[in-house]
Amino acid sequence: MDSPDDLLTTAEVALIMRSPVSTLRYWRHLGTGPHSFRVGRRVVYRRADVTAWLHEQAEAGRAERVG
Repeated sequence: MDSPDDLLTTAEVALIMRSPVSTLRYWRHLGTGPHSFRVGRRVVYRRADVTAWLHEQAEAGRAERVG
C-alpha cells in the first residue's frame, strides 16, 4: 500500500507524471513543481507533496477555464 510519507525518486515521480526526468530537474532549478529535498546526495519527493501539487495544477486549470 502506498503511504503519503513514501519517498519517491525523480525517476519515479517522472513516471507518475508522465513527464521526462529532465522536466522535473528543470522545474527544481526554477523552484516550481512539486516540493523536493535532498537525502544525502539523492533528490526525493514525498508522495503526498506530489499528489498535492498535481491537485493544485488541476484546480488552477479549472479556474483558468472558468474565467
